[in-house]
Amino acid sequence: MTDSKIPKHVAIIMDGNGRWAKKKGKIRTFGHKAGVESVRAAVRFARQTGIQSLTLFAFSSENWNRPAAEVGVLMELFNFVLNSEAKRLNKNNVRLKVIGDTSRFDGGLVKKIHKAEALTENNTSLVLNIAANYGGRWDIINAAKNLAKYTIETNGKIDDISEHDFNQYMSLAEQPELDLLIRTGGEHRISNFLMWQCAYAEFYFTDTLWPDFDEQAFQLAIDDFADRQRRFGLTGEQVECK
Repeated sequence: MTDSKIPKHVAIIMDGNGRWAKKKGKIRTFGHKAGVESVRAAVRFARQTGIQSLTLFAFSSENWNRPAAEVGVLMELFNFVLNSEAKRLNKNNVRLKVIGDTSRFDGGLVKKIHKAEALTENNTSLVLNIAANYGGRWDIINAAKNLAKYTIETNGKIDDISEHDFNQYMSLAEQPELDLLIRTGGEHRISNFLMWQCAYAEFYFTDTLWPDFDEQAFQLAIDDFADRQRRFGLTGEQVECK
């Protein structure tokens, strides 16, 4: 497969943990814990395939509305993964970046996030973005506020603001444009995830539940992506002539 057929940036909505657990007669949190191995597999596959950035939707801003016990387990799991995986990521030359509004997390968790990010900040084989307490609308509003603040402070002109300027304040500004969005679990929606970044991304939906999403399932998504013609507003004939 040529480099042009490999997406530089892939994002995944990791859906189906609860249903996977229910099928096995277990509580929902059992599925969340099982999903950690799928995260490891996805990171491993992305590194081996040559993907530059992998963004995983771990916890949305709406997930706080889930039962308190489930939210508690998710926070514990996030703590555990930061403790157990940071050194592994660093050993494999993976940079960790957490995107989202971390102000709602407790101080101990925030410190662990900063520590893991600092440990891995110079790694170059893959950027692993974990979206935690993240929402696409939050991302856009946050960027708008920060850009407005900068414009006021520098006496800039509103009419001079460009799409490029706005993008510099988005969570993934310094990374490649999003090429492929994968959602597991059979649902066909983006659930307030990377709304700005999805403008020209290809979408791939699979019925596979997240704990069952392994390297082979990931490869099927990449193969599907490779067969698509990405036109970015051009005609098919124009793309073929480029």
